[in-house]
Amino acid sequence: MRSRGLCSKLNNLPSGPGVYLFKDENGGVIYIGKAKALSNRVRSYFRRPAQFDQKTAILKDHLYDLDVIVTDSEFEALLLESTLIREKQPFFNIHLKDDKSFLHIKLTVGEAFPRAVLTRRILNDGARYFGPYLPASLARNTIKVINRHFLLRTCDIEIDGGLERPCLEYHIKRCLAPCVEGLCTEKQYAKSVEEVVHLLEGKNRQLLKFLNHKMAQASSKELYEAAAFYRDRIGMVKDLARQQKMIADHSQDADVFAYHQKGSRLALQLFNLRQGRVVGKREFFWENLQFFAPSSFLRDAVQQYYLQSGFIPATVYLPSKIEDQDLIAAALTKKLNSSHGQKVKIKVPLRGEKRALVALVERNARMTFNTRFRILKKQSLALLEEMQKDLDLPSPPKHIEAFDISNIQGKETVGSMVVCENGYMAKQHYRKFRIKTVEGANDFAAIHETILRRYQRLLRKGKQLPDLIIVDGGKGQLHFAYQALVKLGVEDIPLASIAKRDELLFVMGQEEPLQLHKTSPVLRLIQEIRNEAHRFAVAYHRKRRRMRDFHSILDDIPGIGPKRKQRLLLNFGSISGIRKAPTDELVSLVGPRLSETIKKQLAKG
Repeated sequence: MRSRGLCSKLNNLPSGPGVYLFKDENGGVIYIGKAKALSNRVRSYFRRPAQFDQKTAILKDHLYDLDVIVTDSEFEALLLESTLIREKQPFFNIHLKDDKSFLHIKLTVGEAFPRAVLTRRILNDGARYFGPYLPASLARNTIKVINRHFLLRTCDIEIDGGLERPCLEYHIKRCLAPCVEGLCTEKQYAKSVEEVVHLLEGKNRQLLKFLNHKMAQASSKELYEAAAFYRDRIGMVKDLARQQKMIADHSQDADVFAYHQKGSRLALQLFNLRQGRVVGKREFFWENLQFFAPSSFLRDAVQQYYLQSGFIPATVYLPSKIEDQDLIAAALTKKLNSSHGQKVKIKVPLRGEKRALVALVERNARMTFNTRFRILKKQSLALLEEMQKDLDLPSPPKHIEAFDISNIQGKETVGSMVVCENGYMAKQHYRKFRIKTVEGANDFAAIHETILRRYQRLLRKGKQLPDLIIVDGGKGQLHFAYQALVKLGVEDIPLASIAKRDELLFVMGQEEPLQLHKTSPVLRLIQEIRNEAHRFAVAYHRKRRRMRDFHSILDDIPGIGPKRKQRLLLNFGSISGIRKAPTDELVSLVGPRLSETIKKQLAKG
């Protein structure tokens, strides 16, 4: 049943621009969209069912509630939509997962004595990021230059000037040694950092002018070693400037997108052109895109890619026009923030050299699609057909669900379910179960409850049942799992268990256990599924134990709130440390009365 407030929200939607968030029955966000007029856009989901595409029709079936966020403009709504999609990753939005990310140089300007380090992740942490560097060797060479010529520290220790002597880096002239008082002042170090910023920003004229001045000063004072140092630094800056030209000049850069799709699977290819040369490429793959039209998919993919990327070229070439094309181009222009007033253009070439370039990227997308999907699909289908034969199943088990139980001495018993689709683990379908009806260490009853709850839910919602169920264990677990299926009237689902000791397979309906050869691909796949179910169960069990240990003891003592609990744990390290703490130390933190209460409660255990 949908939220009672949904109709009220629909009747009171604002007419201006903003972002809307659709939620399922559990309150989870399943779709995020932006609108020029929220009232018209959101209500359209409830007005014209005959015109719905497949994604919208299924989305509406799962829609139980909604939230809206009003913005001042459609442009702001676009930026907010991108940010929220990346943060919440709703099921009905495109999730762009890159196969790799390019190197950047991070300057930790938030620290008193900043460092220059390589990174592939751009975070909102107050640091300055430069790049991306194409090829990656340019980033590594730049870091070497910074360490050799500008002498920034490479360690991550806290700098307070209290060390007695500097490390080897100082003696081989690779660090200014701000860690030792008297060797380098904060002002001297800041000047070196400023020079590094000029270098990374491509402000080479200013930097060269300063270095030439310093060299002339040293030479006039007959400080020839210092003059030689500045001379070498000048040569280095000139050499590096020639390499960095590719990065600094955005006007000669372009990105080219193209894709190849067959059914619900899609391969997206991106070529990075810098000064007319292909210097890098990226590949993205999706296996379940039956809900997405190519136009909406490409729009979301481009939008998300540049939200995550630290580099925006002057031109983006696409194989077809996308919704909000001009709006996205304006957003990229704002993010680029070019000092030359340069605008980012998104183009769909129809003829000529640029169209041939898009066609080339499309051919590459088709090639990667074949490598990723067609070949692997054939191999996985052959493996599933072999499993059908070995286990005597009615059909190849394309959808397998596996279960395991985890507890310690019957405490915090949990169940796990993992899913294998077409020979590959599908983590988005994993489920966790907190066992509710079983007391003590009873894995048999726990597996019965888990199986019963899982398929009771699927039957109630009318969803498809698996081709094969696997439980971790022997005949006992198999029997109790089967009793749960009988109770639900679905005992015809193929069911098997695998015992850890001898890796024996017990298949329901077969008298003798099956022992596959240890090199059998079928056994390896079943072991992989079993091990994943075990890992998932243990991880959830540990989480439940941590929650129990952290909550049940301290939080049940009157007078202890979050701040006092944190103070106690920081001072004594653990519950055991608090229990063993001297009374006078405990009194100094919480007072005599509460100290006595804590001691009594912890003594009870």
